[in-house]
Amino acid sequence: MAPLLVALASCATAPEEKVSLLEQVKSRGELKCGISGGLPGFSSLTPDGDYTGLDVDVCRAVAAAALGDADSVAYTPLTAAQRFTALSSGEIDLLSRNTTQTLSRDSGGGNGLAFAPVVFYDGQGVMVRKDSGVTTLEGLADATFCAKTGTTTERNLNDVMQARGIPFDIRNFDEDPDRNEAYKSGGVCAAMTADRSSLNSARSGFEAPDDHVILDEVLSKEPLAPATVDGDAQWSDAVRWVVYGLMTAEELGITQDNIDARVAAATDGEEAENAALRRFLGLEGDLGGKLGLPNDFVVQAVGAVGNYGEIYDRHLGPDTPTFIPRGLNASYTEGGLHYAPPFN
Repeated sequence: MAPLLVALASCATAPEEKVSLLEQVKSRGELKCGISGGLPGFSSLTPDGDYTGLDVDVCRAVAAAALGDADSVAYTPLTAAQRFTALSSGEIDLLSRNTTQTLSRDSGGGNGLAFAPVVFYDGQGVMVRKDSGVTTLEGLADATFCAKTGTTTERNLNDVMQARGIPFDIRNFDEDPDRNEAYKSGGVCAAMTADRSSLNSARSGFEAPDDHVILDEVLSKEPLAPATVDGDAQWSDAVRWVVYGLMTAEELGITQDNIDARVAAATDGEEAENAALRRFLGLEGDLGGKLGLPNDFVVQAVGAVGNYGEIYDRHLGPDTPTFIPRGLNASYTEGGLHYAPPFN
C-alpha cells in the first residue's frame, strides 16, 4: 500500500505557482522591451544612441509605473518575424512594436498574445512616386509591391486586389531598410505597402520625401497595441492600466509639467474633496495594489513621459518630421477612439 499512498500523495500535491512577470521585472529591476528600432516616430535611435518614439515611451511608462524609473529598460530591436518568438520565449517582457491586434494573434490557438489598449489606430496604405501619376489601386494593375515579411500586409493586399480584380505581384523583405531601398531604386517595385504610419515614417527618411505620396485609399483596419504573453493576468493587467492611465491623464488635463501641482491640490488643496481624482492619483484607495503596482503608479508614469497626448505630440505632432494628424487617435472627448474605463 505504501507505493500507492505515495503516488496518491504525489497526485494531490498542488502544482508550483508560476511567478508573474510583474514580480520578475521588479525583482530584476529592469524591463525587457521589444521594439522595432527603425521606425521614426515610434521607435528609432537618436544621434546620441538612445531610443525614442511613441512605442519607446510606452515601455518607459511601464518601467516608471512598475519600478519607479523610466530608464530601467533594456530595448531589443526585433523584426516582424522575430517579435512573437521573442515574447513567447521570455527574451522580452513586453512587445511595444507597431503590432496589429487580430483574432488569430489574440487567441490561444494563434500567437497567444494578451493585448494592451490600442495606442495607435492605423490602416494599411500604399505609397507611390508622385511622378507616376498613380492615384488609385487600379493604376497599379500588374505592378509589383514591396512589403514586409511576417506581417498581415500581404493578406490584406491580396484580399483587396482580388476583390477588385486587379492583378499584382509582391516582393517581401525581412528588414525595413531593404524594403525601402528596393522601392526607392525604382527597378524592383512600383509601390510600397505597409501601415500608413510605417509608410509615413519611411518617407520621412527619404532624401526627397515630397517626391512620394501615400494614396488616399485605406486597405484595412490596423489597431496597433502593445502585447504581453497570454496567461499572466497580473502582468497583462498592469500593462493595460498603465496605458489607460496615460489616456485618462490627458482627459483630465494632467500633464508632465502640472502633475506635481495636481497631486498637491488633491492632497490638501482645492481638489482635496475630489475623491475620483484622489483615487486616480493614488492618494486614497488601493487601485495600484490591486494590480501589484504602487498606488501612485499613474503619477510615476505621467511624471516620466507625460500623458498620451503629450507622447503623441512629441513624436508624431505637427512640429515633427513624422507628423500624422491625430484623427482617430484623439481622445473620445475630441471625437477620437481613445477611451479608458473608469479608475474605480
